[in-house]
Amino acid sequence: MSEQKQSSNVVAIIMMIFLFGMIAFVTNLASPMGDVLKNQFDVANWIGTLGVFANFIAYAVMGIPAGIMLQKQGYKKTALAAIAIGFIGVGIQTLSGTIGSSTAMIVYLLGAFVAGFSMCLLNTVVNPMLNTLGGGGNRGNQLIQVGGSFNSLCGTAVIILTGILLPNIKEAKIENVFPLMFSALAIFALAFVVIAISTIPEKNKASAVAQNKSQYGPLSFRHFILGAIAIFVYVGVEVGIPNVLNKWLQNPDIDVLNAKQLGINAEAIAASVAGTYWFLMLIGRLVGASIARRVSAKSMLTGVSTIGLVFVVIAIFCPTDNFVNLPVFKNEAGALFGLANVPVSAALLVLCGLCTSVMWGGIFNLAVEGLGRYTEKASGFFMVLVCGGGILPLIQNYVVDISTYSTSYWVIAAGLIYLLYYALVGSKNVNKNIPVE
Repeated sequence: MSEQKQSSNVVAIIMMIFLFGMIAFVTNLASPMGDVLKNQFDVANWIGTLGVFANFIAYAVMGIPAGIMLQKQGYKKTALAAIAIGFIGVGIQTLSGTIGSSTAMIVYLLGAFVAGFSMCLLNTVVNPMLNTLGGGGNRGNQLIQVGGSFNSLCGTAVIILTGILLPNIKEAKIENVFPLMFSALAIFALAFVVIAISTIPEKNKASAVAQNKSQYGPLSFRHFILGAIAIFVYVGVEVGIPNVLNKWLQNPDIDVLNAKQLGINAEAIAASVAGTYWFLMLIGRLVGASIARRVSAKSMLTGVSTIGLVFVVIAIFCPTDNFVNLPVFKNEAGALFGLANVPVSAALLVLCGLCTSVMWGGIFNLAVEGLGRYTEKASGFFMVLVCGGGILPLIQNYVVDISTYSTSYWVIAAGLIYLLYYALVGSKNVNKNIPVE
């Protein structure tokens, strides 16, 4: 019986890690698609990024219902529903590429919003399940970091494949990305079949019934409330760093790369630098997964928040005319690796990818520690606050509009200060008197 349970857990862990990757595959596709929308429909930058905004705002709408669904229907049914909704969302986005009029953009944004529902549901399932299958603590954090590594791998792959499919972003159209959309549809279909025939361990239904009758809930725990806020801040920091960095490096008005003088493609270099940030997140998560059993989530979050804060503050004050050759994942010549001559401040911001890589797992692990039967509903609350990935970058870009790109990174610095506070103080469970069994 023990061997059968262990085997079942291995299958469940593999499935959850696989779904972790799908979250990034669909979510990260929205970023380059913003450039496609901007050029195809000749709209402003902020309108082009509405696809990203739609993805993340869907979390605010679906977060609580997702937690309730997970609590009542269990992991397997919730995962299957998430995959089905994801298939529909990507299907709508694909359909938008067959429409010739400006209506296509509205259809695409609708698909992005529906796909966001799916990503929210998937996140609601995979995080608590991996944490639970790992038994919480360091082992639970390790499994989430492994899932995060596959998440980064798929997210990086999307950026690379999009670059191959869109060699000239200014002439790109939605239909040029059909191969990626068809791939996503196929992966969703395969995942649905595999999970449908797999045995997924479920929590005792009596626990959910007891939770419904309890006077307490996730919001009864101070460390969870502060952790949910930390997730809002973290996702905004993670998305905001490369988002503004990319815009800064490719802005022809300030031409920080001296592209006109050197005759180089600033857009290609900017995309390469931003892509390398996501690649470093993959490296960071692989390292995080390897040490998570020996290093606590608190220590890990404290360390990366401090280092990230140092990088950002130095980048803010560093002169933009100090350059360094930065190894990037894909350069303008189309090679897999290359060197890009960029400001030192840009290189420091790219290195922040190593820091943000392990924050999600650490925050989630700390926030749900000691919640017991309230973990599933807590995961739903968590998903609501993921909308920070759509809100904080808007605030940062507003600061850019009224000030400078460098000044906007004080928004990031403030976020990292809060994450450091949460790691050192806010993550302590001061509500241990609440029954959780």
